[in-house]
Amino acid sequence: MTALVDAAAWKVVRLGDVVTLQRGFDLPNSERLAGTVPVVSSSGVTGTHSLAKVNAPAVVTGRYGTLGEVFYLTEACWPLNTTLFVRDFHGNDPRFCHYFLQAQNLGVHDGGAAVPGINRNVVHELPVRVPPLATQRKIAAILSAYDDLIENNSRRIRILEEMAERIYHEWFLNFRYPGYEGVPLVDSELGSIPVGWRVSPLRVLCEYVADGDWIESKDQGGDDYRLLQVANIGVGCFRETGTYRFIGAETFDRLRCTEVCVGDVLVSRMPDPVGRAWFVDRLGERAITAVDVAIARPRAVSGRFLAFTLNSATLLRYAAQRASGTTRARITRKDLERFPVLVADPSVQARFTEVLERLGELTTTMRVQTVRLTAGRDLLVPRLISGAVDVEDLDIPTGEAAS
Repeated sequence: MTALVDAAAWKVVRLGDVVTLQRGFDLPNSERLAGTVPVVSSSGVTGTHSLAKVNAPAVVTGRYGTLGEVFYLTEACWPLNTTLFVRDFHGNDPRFCHYFLQAQNLGVHDGGAAVPGINRNVVHELPVRVPPLATQRKIAAILSAYDDLIENNSRRIRILEEMAERIYHEWFLNFRYPGYEGVPLVDSELGSIPVGWRVSPLRVLCEYVADGDWIESKDQGGDDYRLLQVANIGVGCFRETGTYRFIGAETFDRLRCTEVCVGDVLVSRMPDPVGRAWFVDRLGERAITAVDVAIARPRAVSGRFLAFTLNSATLLRYAAQRASGTTRARITRKDLERFPVLVADPSVQARFTEVLERLGELTTTMRVQTVRLTAGRDLLVPRLISGAVDVEDLDIPTGEAAS
């Protein structure tokens, strides 16, 4: 199954004979109307509108901005002028064309302009090899199975996150937590709160709140400590970006770096959104973090509870109001240390932490599965599209072809 397929079954043609690409359409924010039609930019779906320009299925790739990323939509959409969309599939399977364009690495064909952008006239002339339609459908079915599993995991993760949000809202905003009956409310700087609860500055709840380390390019190298970036910090999760930077033990000692440990809470001091936090529940290797990420080491509150509270709408709004900067908004560590954190009664806090841990374990398992599925799919895409993996003799259900 790893031998190159019979070349006679595949054709060498121009890319423009496989798909015809067309520039997307202008749509200023001021002209967008309320609706459910996806608006697609070079980075994916970024809004909605009431009208569609392209029928489903749609294949869209970034023309400017995120060059060469390819999106497949099963509903009519409005591709923006920063994109190219497939106007004509020339009888080829649309889903296959989505993966086919992914494998072409279109971002390298920027036409030589001062502002990087994909020149569709250049792209149309590229020589490519394509299989017959039946093979296209088999390839699309294999890769779609990966994408369906990835999307299913993403959907389940969203459901778990929504469950945690609803519980937090009910317990810590509406104050309908287990045993709330008969507990009076008292005034605080955050409004009325239950007796036995308190509002404390973040700094008081932590052993310390420290800036990450200033690591210049010349300091990077080695493999002893991974340098976690601002982009790695999601709202309540770790985001793997595919960019890995490391420093050596000698550099760690020389610069007196602060090691990130399991149990810490990492808080991004930059958007979007500013103030988002991740509870470090596990690490793949020893790590430090960049200077625009603060390290909070909890001592008087559960780390999971603290991270969830920092990610609440109330504190993210609080952070945004205190961010400053002309190019990119930041909050200072001093402002971060003063964040007012609502600290629940220890028994309520412990019960909520138990809920978060159970949901967190499920979420982490699905995130790990998603990373593995994504890696497997990305490994297969070029091998299937090039014919390095032969699917001709495989009995693969392909269903009805998309039109």
